[in-house]
Amino acid sequence: MSTTPVRRLTVAQALVRFLSVQYTERDGVRHRLITGTWGIFGHGNVAGLGQALLEAGEDAMPFHQGRNEQAMVHAAVGYARQLNRLSTQAVTTSIGPGATNLVTGAALATINRLPVLLLPGDYFATRSADPLLQQLEHPVEADLSVNDTLRPVSRYFDRVTRPEALIPSALNAVRVLTDPVETGAVTLALPQDVQAEAYDWPEEFFAERVWHVRRPAPDPYELAEAVSAIRAAERPLIVAGGGIHHSEAEEALKALVDATGIPVASTQAGKGSLRHDHPADLGGIGHTGTAVSDDLARTADLVIGVGTRYTDFTTASNTLFQNPGVRFLNLNIAAFDAHKLAARTLVCDARAGLTALTEALTGHRVNSVHEAEYGAGKARWEQVVNAAFAAADDSAVPTQTQVLGALDSVVGDDDVIINAAGSLPGDLHKLWRARSPRQYHLEYGYSCMGYEIPAGIGVQQAAPDTPVWSLVGDGTYLMMPTEIVTAVQEGLPVNLVLIQNHGYASIGGLSESVGGERFGTPYRYRAADGTFTGDPLPVDLAANAASLGMDVLRAKTVGELRTALATARASDRPTCVYVETDPTPTAPPAEAWWDVPVAETAARESAVRAREEYERQVADRRRHL
Repeated sequence: MSTTPVRRLTVAQALVRFLSVQYTERDGVRHRLITGTWGIFGHGNVAGLGQALLEAGEDAMPFHQGRNEQAMVHAAVGYARQLNRLSTQAVTTSIGPGATNLVTGAALATINRLPVLLLPGDYFATRSADPLLQQLEHPVEADLSVNDTLRPVSRYFDRVTRPEALIPSALNAVRVLTDPVETGAVTLALPQDVQAEAYDWPEEFFAERVWHVRRPAPDPYELAEAVSAIRAAERPLIVAGGGIHHSEAEEALKALVDATGIPVASTQAGKGSLRHDHPADLGGIGHTGTAVSDDLARTADLVIGVGTRYTDFTTASNTLFQNPGVRFLNLNIAAFDAHKLAARTLVCDARAGLTALTEALTGHRVNSVHEAEYGAGKARWEQVVNAAFAAADDSAVPTQTQVLGALDSVVGDDDVIINAAGSLPGDLHKLWRARSPRQYHLEYGYSCMGYEIPAGIGVQQAAPDTPVWSLVGDGTYLMMPTEIVTAVQEGLPVNLVLIQNHGYASIGGLSESVGGERFGTPYRYRAADGTFTGDPLPVDLAANAASLGMDVLRAKTVGELRTALATARASDRPTCVYVETDPTPTAPPAEAWWDVPVAETAARESAVRAREEYERQVADRRRHL
């Protein structure tokens, strides 16, 4: 007879207890992995995980009440990003629509390589009630449920159909969550009868576990090859990606750049890797990049990607890097990303790799002519930013870039600016002056409308004393304002900057450029011809935000806006600054192309002209082999 100590708990109770004692450790600092659980309860989880969370108590597993399942995932993802992926949160839902609402958030987490644990309810494993409420029946796959929609967007998925199966499943879930290469959304689908089933668990299952988050060093051969490539380059350019932030490698990047003079352009995820006023920081790169970054990218003979996965916005759909002899060197912890663009690879942690490169490149510095060139380009772009931010007088109705200018004048070094979709990401990438590594929080891997408000909640939970700003247009706001109620309930002083421009302005502009004539993008009444070209809709989004519990400040002019932003920053309550903007374009135009295919044949002249322009641009596409 076994004498191994056991503890009798339900599956749900055991899972909560297990999660409460999981930790990460990096650089000798320990962090709790799962610091809380978001939940909306229904018949699929109320008697299982709901009861288990109640029994565990707030000290063991804090509970956060959400209003929308997708938004709960966004909040957990924002939290994890703010804490460098070393801590995250769990999300529990019922079966049916609650579970399928997780899919968008899961996709966002996995695409952005950010950890989140999803715990949806599922059908009865015993099939004693079949079909049950909200169960999907499939004629030839009886073990299929709606949770299977989470398989392609999860880095690890399991359905726990027996109590004892939880042990390997939970351990594998935490392994993936804490792996800097594999991390993303992790899903444990939990049949509702199994959640409530009791089992004798070995006490060892509930022992504290500390998962070391590794910093793999570069391979000596790869390091030597990388050093040779950098020393031979005449016009090198670093592309800083989000991996620099995840690795907390900002100081290592600065040391390399200070020593070598190699300039740095940033992806959306990598912006802030250098402070904006560093002489080598050139701002964003690619379709939404700065003129100086994109000009240097076109002539670079060595592109050094650090922690980036080279999306089409970064490469301008493979039209940006035009030097006939251009080669790539990619430093990335994931070999999958390091090998992109037929690059030389340096597969290692970003901080470890940058530190090793700095040491190995002692005495090397780029040509002074190269430094002078990008320094002059940076100075010219600074004047572009000043012009976009400035207003003729404080009584003017602000444009969107002047809204950013007003915010720029108010924020401190540690404020966090959150955005994900619409025309704001392009303006921010070109213009925002990032003052610290965590200030620029753009979710542009999935560019998910509705991310900003719940992510602001997650960031505020992770950094309670930090001013947090969620920037949204009216289109994004209408997608998912529900978590305003959560911010009010939790007393989280998230600041919402709500810009009213009467429709999907970003897609409207894109539609016009590709021959779509802004079809279906304005928020207006139907006209007599059936198109949405009538008067603007009489919605009052500020009143809506107030009805959900926010303090609301309305600003009609640049001066009123600046005052409202300062008031919001000083407030200890969730506050919305509402502004209707002048639609006059003041953002600098795109400095590089983006491939959105245009109709090859069309009767309307706008599409014919757009196709002609498309064919001119696509001719510059390169295959980097």
